[in-house]
Amino acid sequence: MNTTQYLAKVVQELSRAAYLISDEQAEKLVNQILESKKIFVAGAGRSGFMGKAFAMRMMHMGIDAYVVGETVTANLEKGDLLIIGSGSGETKTLVAFAEKAKSLGGKVAAITISPESTIGKIADLIVELPGVTKDQSAGDYKTIQPMGSLFEQTTLLFYDAVILRFMEKKGLDSNEMYGKHANLE
Repeated sequence: MNTTQYLAKVVQELSRAAYLISDEQAEKLVNQILESKKIFVAGAGRSGFMGKAFAMRMMHMGIDAYVVGETVTANLEKGDLLIIGSGSGETKTLVAFAEKAKSLGGKVAAITISPESTIGKIADLIVELPGVTKDQSAGDYKTIQPMGSLFEQTTLLFYDAVILRFMEKKGLDSNEMYGKHANLE
């Protein structure tokens, strides 16, 4: 296959993946974001990059959103939400974040392939995404892509879909969001 054929195959995989995500789980996440005071996003590696993109879009919408581990991240308090993106649901640092958030009275949402994982069991709500973990030990979705690529890509697209749903519920449009876009660039 050439590069564009691989790209077409990846897009097919993502299209199929979109229809395997529960609307009910997704709507619970949107509603929990609406109900929460502050939103914290965490993930490791590429899943963490997807979370950072999500936090940025939430900031553009006027949501008080933070990335765990950044120097400008606020403190988590009761009534706040921690969203963890983890294919395996077993990353030790993310498990520790979930436990700490719960001990502080926060809610935890897991975006994962593995709802029965340690993070899945701690979470107040779960959005199960299709894919395979980077070591192929979890998930039954077939992919031509290496490691956790399908999960990571689906996570980014899912986060963008959550933003669109939030915009719809709050009556926001892109023009309003540009008002919060970085201007020191």
